[in-house]
Formats: sequence, C-alpha cells, structure tokens
Amino acid sequence: MKALLLENISGVAALRLASAGFEVETAAAALSGELLRQKLRGASVLGIRSKTRISADVLEAADSLLAIGAFCIGVDQIDRAECSRRGIAVFNDPHSNSRSVAEMALGQIIMLMRRIFAANAEMHAGLWNKTASGSHEVRGLVLGIVGYGRIGSQLSDLAEALGLRVIFTDVADVLARGNAKRCSFEEVLRQADVVSLHVDGKPRNRNLFGEEEFRLLKPGACFLNLSRGFVVDHEALARHLKNGTISGAAIDVFPNEPESHGPFSSPLQGLPNVILTPHIGGSTEEAQQNIGQFVSSRLVEYLETGNSMLSVNLPHCQLEHAPASQRLTHIHQNVPGMLFAINHVLAKRGINIERQVLDTRGEIGYAIYDINRGCDAELIAALGQIPHTIRVRATNGGT
Repeated sequence: MKALLLENISGVAALRLASAGFEVETAAAALSGELLRQKLRGASVLGIRSKTRISADVLEAADSLLAIGAFCIGVDQIDRAECSRRGIAVFNDPHSNSRSVAEMALGQIIMLMRRIFAANAEMHAGLWNKTASGSHEVRGLVLGIVGYGRIGSQLSDLAEALGLRVIFTDVADVLARGNAKRCSFEEVLRQADVVSLHVDGKPRNRNLFGEEEFRLLKPGACFLNLSRGFVVDHEALARHLKNGTISGAAIDVFPNEPESHGPFSSPLQGLPNVILTPHIGGSTEEAQQNIGQFVSSRLVEYLETGNSMLSVNLPHCQLEHAPASQRLTHIHQNVPGMLFAINHVLAKRGINIERQVLDTRGEIGYAIYDINRGCDAELIAALGQIPHTIRVRATNGGT
C-alpha cells in the first residue's frame, strides 16, 4: 500500500510506515488543487499537518484512501464528516507537542516582562540603552490562563515553579493543578498581569478576544496567543499596544498564515515589545519526532487490526485478536439491524464468529469481527452489498 506524507512530517513516521510494508512518498510542503488530487490517487494513507486542506472535492479523488493522519493537534483542515461518510479514519496527536508550546509561552512571558525583545532590537539597530524602566521579575505576578487543557495546565505547573500566581478559566470542569485558582473569564482578564490563551479551534472561540476584552485587561498587562489565529482581533490588539494600555504581546498564530517562506503582513509588525513568531509553538525536534511516532503508529495499528481508538471521527472500537482467526471490519450507517444483517451473511456461509465488537458515533457504526476462516472476494462482496454499508475490509489482525 502507498502512504503519502506532506508538509515535512518527521522522518520517524516514514520509517514506521515503511517498516509496516508501505511504499512511502514524502513532500516538504503542503499540496493543493489538482496536484494534491493526483498524488492521492492510489494512496491508502495520507499524512498532513496544518496547511493541507482536505475537502470533499479532494476526497472524491482519493479512490483508495483508508486513513488520514494529522501530525498536529488541530483537525479543522479536514472535512471529518465527509471522511466518516466515506469510511476514512482520521487520527491526530493532541498530546505530544504540549510541553513545547508551554515552554515557549513561559519563555515569552519572561522576555516580555524583562522587555528583552525590545532591547535586542535596539542593540541590533546600534543603540545601547541600559535601563530597568518597565522591566519586572515574573516572581509574584499573576498569570491568567484562558483554556486549561493539556497546554494550559502544563504552563500552570511551569509558571508556579517560577513563583507566578496562576488563575485560570475554562469552559470544561477541569481540575486545578498545584495552587492554581479557577476564576471567571472576566476575573482573569481584570486580575492578571499576563494573559495567555490556550483555547481549542472550535467555532465558539472565533473572535473570542476583541476590543471589549482588551479594555477589561489590567492596565499594563501583557498578552499571549499560542492557540488559534482567529481567536484574536489583531487590529484591536495593535490599538491597545500603541496607546500603552497593553505593555507587550507575544503572538504565534495569525488569522491568515502564508505558506512556508511566503510574504507576511500584520498590524502588529514594527511595534515595540511585541514578539511575532511563525506558528512554531509546537515546532521542536522532540515534539515532531514524538508526533511522528504516535500518529504513524495509530495509522499502522488501524490498518493492521482495525483498532480505531483515539480516532477523531470513527466510533472507538478495539478487539483483542483471536489467534488463527481472520479479522473483518465493517463501517456502516448507524441504522437498526446492521449487526443482524452482518451476522446473517456470515451464518449463511457457515462462518463462526470467534468474537466481535460494535460501537456507534453519530451517523456512523463500526464493527470488528474475528471469524474462523479466511476471507475471499465473494464474502467481502456479500458484506459490501448489505444496505447502508460504507466500507468492508479484511486485515491480518496484527499477526
């Protein structure tokens, strides 16, 4: 089978897939349009990061695609509903780069409070300006974290170790780490010396931070966004930086991000004590290697055993393999009678079911079977002809 890996995914992933028997093709950049559709023809596995957009139109050309790996946290670039309708599993890695992002946020907090970036720019311009004005230790300051998930909670631990007092807000009922205190969204904005955003890419967070929210910030506070570009109104942020109500900002994500080495423009450019980075919060070699290993392993396991645990779109099914049995997987529409129909096809042919599991997720149902004989084209065809079937596949069960 063929695997296509785009956007300079860690070589660890290519090695893992190759060791599982895949023919691996890699590309350093994102692909789009007809070139992407051409490359996808015949591919069983696709690996992408954040720049490649997988739309229904693209999936129409993916005649052999079984699984997509998003080698990143976000999956908004993938039409997951269309993937489900076509029986294509989607996997991501919500964990492996969280430490890298948290470390970068902490480093930026120190740089902003010490005005290191502004001093660095002056030195490169030939100006020696040794001063303590506006420079502060982080010890004793209040850090407000908006979004207390994997990244926000890790930042909380790191910040407390340096003596910051942490307050946070989150829409979910999450457990506070260390001495962190939960507050309302407005309380975080009013009390924090530094506000750091770590929210997800769900539509509810679009335009979360605008003119009204910036006015609520404590005078002289610093602001960080290492989450999603569309969360923040950059024009409003620029106004508050220019009038001094916000003393510094660090921004790693932007509403419109160009391709690698492409031209970039932002209203935040040229402002003092503003750190701009090109969406590199999770871009450490360690994080990318860990992501490459994790996502490629999930893809291989799904292809070999049907295990869909941690898929972002399919029902979560896992079944321990029965030795000397043949594994079948059946993706279908979630309608009554599917299990009966599958079992009837097997029973009609005198096939014994060694074990089975079925689960549903929204409009999709997924079943894994171990049966007592090998599969042939006739059996696969009969299972595929059951009304409401999306995809039938025989695997080696991981043996």
